[in-house]
Amino acid sequence: MEKMEFEKTLALAAVCQAATLVQQLARKGKCDQHAFEASINSIVITDSDNTEQVFGGESNLRVGLQTLVAQLGNTPAEKDAEITRYIASVLGLERKLKKQPKRLSELAERIGNSQRQLNHLELFDSQMMTNLASIYSDNISPIGPKIQVAGNPELLKQQTSQHKVRALLLAGVRAAVLWRQLGGKRRHILFNRRKVLALAEQILQRINNLH
Repeated sequence: MEKMEFEKTLALAAVCQAATLVQQLARKGKCDQHAFEASINSIVITDSDNTEQVFGGESNLRVGLQTLVAQLGNTPAEKDAEITRYIASVLGLERKLKKQPKRLSELAERIGNSQRQLNHLELFDSQMMTNLASIYSDNISPIGPKIQVAGNPELLKQQTSQHKVRALLLAGVRAAVLWRQLGGKRRHILFNRRKVLALAEQILQRINNLH
């Protein structure tokens, strides 16, 4: 497995993971906690040697890999149009962000502030969730069409749910930035679908064999 392709697949799986967790939260008010922690934690890991380190190991991306396999697989019943929309929206926001260096540097600065706050606060404290959500609202949300999150209106009214959803969308954009840095392009998903699918299945198989 070529290392760059492996890392690229993990980064794309991380985008898929954020999309799936947003859907779970919006519909049920809760999501896979292990995957949630790995996705949120990745926002503040900005100095790493490889993609695995950003997410604390490939097994932390199991949910995203499962989503990627379902979305790219040959079983129409497993494809989810809502998740496709979230993934496409996140990748679209990252593309717009890339063209705005001033916003990118502001984003890096805000994430740097969050890293410093970790000296005093736990990452999953409500205050940190609020901070991460506001980074998304202030720096990313204004640059493109708002991502319309569908789900249970009562749950989506709750501030805690809103903050978690926005923090996850921030994690999704962070993963999309990483994916593009590794050479990821939208057309690759279309034209190299089988290759991406085979890699994702291979990684998922390895994770399942270990657990």
